[in-house]
Amino acid sequence: MDLFSRSWTALRAAVAGLPDEDFAKPSGCADWLVRDLVCHLVVDAQDVLITLVTPAEAEPTVDAVSYWKVGDRPPTGEDPLDALTVRLAAAYEDPRLLAFHLDDVGSAAGRAAELADPGARVGTRGEVLTAGDYLTAYVLEWTLHHLDLIAHLPDAAGPPAQALAHSRASLEKIAGTAFPASFTDTDALLVGTGRRAPTGAEEASLGGLAARLPFVLG
Repeated sequence: MDLFSRSWTALRAAVAGLPDEDFAKPSGCADWLVRDLVCHLVVDAQDVLITLVTPAEAEPTVDAVSYWKVGDRPPTGEDPLDALTVRLAAAYEDPRLLAFHLDDVGSAAGRAAELADPGARVGTRGEVLTAGDYLTAYVLEWTLHHLDLIAHLPDAAGPPAQALAHSRASLEKIAGTAFPASFTDTDALLVGTGRRAPTGAEEASLGGLAARLPFVLG
């Protein structure tokens, strides 16, 4: 729960610190500008709020690891919801309005997470899990999107080290295997999820794991 708050606070702070011109730069998400990614984060924050007030009585069907579904095709930007996100982001026009909306809804999502009972069951995406597992799963979401945010912004602050380590461990549990010790946590996350291709040396150290990449999370 604490790591959720720290990773989410760090991501929102990174967005708040961006100059207006950075919102028009590319992000680490295919075909999305930084403003498109920030708009997606607003939707993510809304999802957190909705899920935390959607109680469930059934036994959990997933946990923080099995919550994630793994595909083999990275997003292309052609999905209708992805396209809607781009149009919605453009409609803000003033980047400060978009940043304000993220801070407003994002702060509410952060407060809701702090007030949530970790053992309470909630429903989302047709599944049931504890609020604690749901928020733990979102540490990976925030960390990956923080890396997406700063992909082409060398002066922007990155994710907390603890969030990177936690997210690497989560990805390794999802994949059912560990990445080489020579990989930094950031490299494991970027290469493992297909956000960048491995170098020749990295591919050699990956061995048979290279053929399984990327792990596209959804």
